[in-house]
Amino acid sequence: MGAVEDPGDTGQLRHRYRFDGIVVDTVAHTLSRDGRFLSVEPKAFAVLLLLLRHADELLVRDQLLDAVWGHRHVTPGVLTRAIAQLRSALEDPAHAPRYIQTQHGLGYRFIGTLLPDEPAVTEPLPAPPLAGSDAVEPFVAANDLEDEAMAPSGPAEPPPRVWFSDRWRAALTLPLPAWLRSRALLIGAGVLLLLLAVAVWWWSRSPVVANASIAVMPFSSLSDNAADRYFADGLAVEMHDALTNVPGLKVAARQLTTAASSDADGEDVRRIGQRLGVATLLDASVRREGGRVRISARLSDTSTGFTLWAETYDREINDVFALQGEIANKVVHALLGHLPGKTAGIAQRLTPTNDVNAYDAYLRGLALLQRPVGEAGNARAMAAFGQALALDPHFARAQAGICRAQIARLEGVSDAEAFTRARQACARAQAMDPGLREVSLAMAEIARVSGQNEQALQLYQQVIDDPALRADGLVGQARTYAALGQEAKALQAFQHAIAARPSDAQIYRLLGYHHWLRGDVPKAIEAFVTATVLQPEDSRLWGSLGGLYLAQGDTAQAGHAFNMSLSIEPNAGALTNLGSMKFDQGEYALAAELFQQATVLEPEDYLHWGNLADALAAAPATAAQAQAPYLRAAHLAQQYVDVRRDDAYALALLSWYRANLGERGRALADLQAARALGTQAAEVALWCAQTLTLLGDRPGAQGCVQTALKQGIPQQRIDALLSLQRFAMVGNGGRRE
Repeated sequence: MGAVEDPGDTGQLRHRYRFDGIVVDTVAHTLSRDGRFLSVEPKAFAVLLLLLRHADELLVRDQLLDAVWGHRHVTPGVLTRAIAQLRSALEDPAHAPRYIQTQHGLGYRFIGTLLPDEPAVTEPLPAPPLAGSDAVEPFVAANDLEDEAMAPSGPAEPPPRVWFSDRWRAALTLPLPAWLRSRALLIGAGVLLLLLAVAVWWWSRSPVVANASIAVMPFSSLSDNAADRYFADGLAVEMHDALTNVPGLKVAARQLTTAASSDADGEDVRRIGQRLGVATLLDASVRREGGRVRISARLSDTSTGFTLWAETYDREINDVFALQGEIANKVVHALLGHLPGKTAGIAQRLTPTNDVNAYDAYLRGLALLQRPVGEAGNARAMAAFGQALALDPHFARAQAGICRAQIARLEGVSDAEAFTRARQACARAQAMDPGLREVSLAMAEIARVSGQNEQALQLYQQVIDDPALRADGLVGQARTYAALGQEAKALQAFQHAIAARPSDAQIYRLLGYHHWLRGDVPKAIEAFVTATVLQPEDSRLWGSLGGLYLAQGDTAQAGHAFNMSLSIEPNAGALTNLGSMKFDQGEYALAAELFQQATVLEPEDYLHWGNLADALAAAPATAAQAQAPYLRAAHLAQQYVDVRRDDAYALALLSWYRANLGERGRALADLQAARALGTQAAEVALWCAQTLTLLGDRPGAQGCVQTALKQGIPQQRIDALLSLQRFAMVGNGGRRE
């Protein structure tokens, strides 16, 4: 394919593109459906034009980045975000596209059916609606699958005021006699001035977007080392969190994506401000070289797109704390006209340690904790926090970070020993600074996974009161309410968490996991699709999405997701899910090989050992080798459920392992405990069918099969497992979510 032309050069190309009631006007730069204008940012509109002009052709990512952003050295996330905007506006879901097809790892193509262009009509389309109008198509920042109710809301602009009725305007156009014209001009001018003065007075009384509101955009990194990105991200997060504690200042939800911040022009500033409901934007570029840091900060007015102030700071790296405080104070002074009371809150937030190297390590750990990029992300986060503590042994926020990372490992790979390490880390953090909100958050996580739900809710409530940690506290509350069986409260807390941090893929991951626990696979898939759009570089998200597709019986989509995950990095989750698919297809030797690789990558996860044992037992030639991995799986699973007695899935799997080891009594006890919990009913029923068949209780097994079918387990998955009865009903199906 030839070069992609400049999206602004219309030349002899079509002026309008039409498909399914949608009209894209290349001259007016408008996008409408059935006469209703849809809102997308200029970069997204430019991407759409390129796709339309090359309909049915694959446009690779580098071509799009070159044509729209002028170079390909911006983060690929800007293109991902643009596609997500287009999908939202066009109502084109990523999992079943009608217009924009994703060629994963390569690029995108327009696959819709274009209609012949129509001649321009004499009656123009209605003007695009003003900000605040009900006719505006709201842009959902996450992607086309996010509920509009979850989108961040901001103060609405006042409706436009109508000064003259149509009849009065018509009267003003009537011809006047010649002798009255000169006098009428004088009178008209006076009336006009009077009306203008009244208008100014009246408009000044009208409600407007508060000036003291701001969105902190992700800071762009200009460092030569691409791995230095975390430093700029961390400074932006710390600045955002510091400003949220300033009385009288409204701060928009944290923006985790880099789109629009690295190359925002005046138009982008206005659009972003309208979408987020703020009067100003703060963005900055950061370059760190050797022992110096250079920060160019800018505060922009979203109503005009003009820059209110901009300044470049070139300091020693050791001055970074004072530099952040200086920028924050200038922002506060510009918006409020004064510094409200004492500024100790800002200084304390921006100076968590006196060691700049410890601070650097902490920012690296924080980035890995908040935006993990694979199964090794938590381990790397803990290493970075440990480095920070080695430099500053009293760094309480770093110690709390270790606690949270250990809890994430416990829940991510079922490492029971991580719980002990988490409790030790939390105790140290609490001893360092018991009043620190990050410590309260870590202690809340400990209480939740321990089953101390009421204590967890109280601690999460303390965290929610801190705007900087509100989203984390709400997610914790959602998961605690779910453990208590309070579904409505759980979903409401998830909604509020997404509104507080709309671009956070990890919130969608946990929401998807919540739906999977309740057997709602379609909603779980929807949430994970959104997560992969927001954070496509996280291999775990793709592996989990593949597992969900497999649970739904969609092997084609599952295989694609597994391949995407493994193309990013080798990871145990994708390997075990891919092995499960091969197992269901009867390829036991290949499945065993994949499971074996998973045990090497994550040897502390009972699921991989159990899957390996199932695959070995399924083939007569290797059946004798299954006992050792079953013993290992049972040992690790028992350690895990000793910590997480509320995990019905783990208990059901432990029951299966016991049955294969000939421990009938313990197997039945574990199965009864799993069924009594009432969660993960579909998967528990499937394992119940296999376990009771193996133990000789065919009527009980048949009842579990019927329950599994009612809970949404596909018939083909059950058939694949029941076909193994001659091998003592050995089965597989464990999915790492």
